[in-house]
Amino acid sequence: MSSGNSKTNGTNSRAASSDDRKPWTTTLEARFAEVAPSLSGSRQRLIREILDHPEETYFLSSRALAKRYDLDPTTIVRTIQALGYKRYSEFAADLRSHFVTRITPYAVMRSAVREKRSVADHVEHTLEMDIHNLNALRAQLDVPHVLEIAKRIDRARRIVVVGIDFAAPLANLLAYGLVSIGYDAEAPVGSTGNLHQKILLLGPKDLLVAISFGRCLQDTVDSVIRAHDNRVPTFGLTDNEKSPIARFCDASWVMSIASPSFHGSYVAVVSAINGLLVACSQLHPQRSLQVLRRKEQEFRSRWYTPPSGKSGNRNSGKLE
Repeated sequence: MSSGNSKTNGTNSRAASSDDRKPWTTTLEARFAEVAPSLSGSRQRLIREILDHPEETYFLSSRALAKRYDLDPTTIVRTIQALGYKRYSEFAADLRSHFVTRITPYAVMRSAVREKRSVADHVEHTLEMDIHNLNALRAQLDVPHVLEIAKRIDRARRIVVVGIDFAAPLANLLAYGLVSIGYDAEAPVGSTGNLHQKILLLGPKDLLVAISFGRCLQDTVDSVIRAHDNRVPTFGLTDNEKSPIARFCDASWVMSIASPSFHGSYVAVVSAINGLLVACSQLHPQRSLQVLRRKEQEFRSRWYTPPSGKSGNRNSGKLE
């Protein structure tokens, strides 16, 4: 889902080459590296400054960018042209992609602090971005592709969902939901070695789901590459079509996690996972009901039951 739209990467079905394993660059970085020897020192410093601080520049017009660096607008235009761009809009698009794939929690927090908003304003801004991301997903949701991925999951003998750090709860949500309706799914936790061992157990009849955003975490990307080495089908959830997850997975959904918060907004991702779980449950509704019914019967004691003859409300008054 590109900004909420579905996306399948047919060109990624091959195993990753040795070149793919090397540190990769964004389109903007690649253009700069190619023409840097022919640029003046001042132009090189300008472009490096833009590349190093994309969170402060990706949303600026050419005039605003010139003002920020105290330059004439024509200097900005000529520098952009020296990189091989015919229009500023093309440069801006690549700068946006560079920002998404290079942004860090520290950079997001630093940018938010510089805005000088009140705490209440920061909260309101975060909620607005959540709503925006969810609306973008809803507007461009490709339901047939959701069904296609659900069928891939249904065909898989075993599903391993890899998500680390802030993506770990997302991986747990998907894996636990799949187990609840009868699929053999797992979201491994622990060390790099544990992940590596889990991936090595997978084969062509299994499925690896990788969840990572921005620059993407090394262990998650390595899991995808190792899966390809074993001819394991792969599916990714990420936020940029040029991210390593989107580039290396057989298929991927791309959706926005843009947020003024340092940890990103995962509202759209959770919604997409919910849609996928619904699709999986409805492929074989009777089987899903049977598994859920058995779970309910066997685990009745897991629900809270107040002590006999008591209300169960320890605090009768309201919280002060």
